[in-house]
Amino acid sequence: MGMSVIITPAAQGDAEQILKLQYLGYQSEAELYGDWGLEPLTQTLDSLRAELADGHAVVARLGDEVVGAVRGRVDAEGTGRIGRLVVHPRMQRHGLGRRLLEAVEQSLLDEGGVRAFELFTGHRSLGNLRLYTRLGYHQTSVREVSGRLSVVTLRKPAVVPLAASA
Repeated sequence: MGMSVIITPAAQGDAEQILKLQYLGYQSEAELYGDWGLEPLTQTLDSLRAELADGHAVVARLGDEVVGAVRGRVDAEGTGRIGRLVVHPRMQRHGLGRRLLEAVEQSLLDEGGVRAFELFTGHRSLGNLRLYTRLGYHQTSVREVSGRLSVVTLRKPAVVPLAASA
């Protein structure tokens, strides 16, 4: 039968696949906002490799193919900053975004010191907003970037599992 998708920490060797997936996955966002200069579409491989070395990254794998990815880091204030959640277009609407987000949240919690999680998306990205709301995120601000784009920031408290707090 078919292979199942597994969620694992990203490795440096995944950088090229993640960058290609990011480029493919953010095409719909670029079209939605009429802006092909979005940072995920212009990021360099060296910049991505530096992010992978410096933070937490999780990927969804279907065999050897990376079909989803997300990155996160904990800032000095204890906020787990999550970004660049992307799922291959053919794999969307199967729960991978949720699984990836939960996995990176857990990875950040395991590091310790996380008091809250924060992420952002564009105001027209309704699917993203629905997903984040379902997972407990609440809108904290909206910042207009241009006439076409406002960035919505969402946040939720970090909940440490009871077994980890005992």
